Amino acid sequence: MATEDKEKKIQAADTPEAGGAQGSDGNAAAGEATAAREREEEEHLNAALQAIKDTAREDDPKPSPSLTLRKILGGDILNAEFVRSQIWLFVLIVLFTVVYVAFRYQCQQDMLTIDRLERELKDAKYKALSSSSTLTERCRESHVLEMLKNNEDSLLRPSDQPPYIINVPEE
Repeated sequence: MATEDKEKKIQAADTPEAGGAQGSDGNAAAGEATAAREREEEEHLNAALQAIKDTAREDDPKPSPSLTLRKILGGDILNAEFVRSQIWLFVLIVLFTVVYVAFRYQCQQDMLTIDRLERELKDAKYKALSSSSTLTERCRESHVLEMLKNNEDSLLRPSDQPPYIINVPEE
């Protein structure tokens, strides 16, 4: 609005009906008006350029000294300057997190393998115990004698005489 008023005053000074003097005084007034208009345009252009520079800065605004919950939850604490200055810390934290998750996964896999192998070991022990008891039963003297009686082709017979000890003299 102020620029419109200034332009109207300049135009009024340029027109001869405004009471401006004719001749050299009129040309001088018109030249001054044109120069004033150019200065105003230049000032207006400089002001617009300064406003653009103020709003389009690459640096981040400085954080206020008060740290509130709203700023933390709103994400204002994670401005670019803070992130840039602490980037290696963030990389280290991410690396440790990845290593932690990987080791935990590997530990769970190892525990599952241990449980599976313990079940297999238990089954193998039961199988060995069962086989051992079957072998012990078949090797008993009474069972062997019964098998010999049932098998008529065998020439083996139980002895009627008890065993005796043979003494060998030592030299």
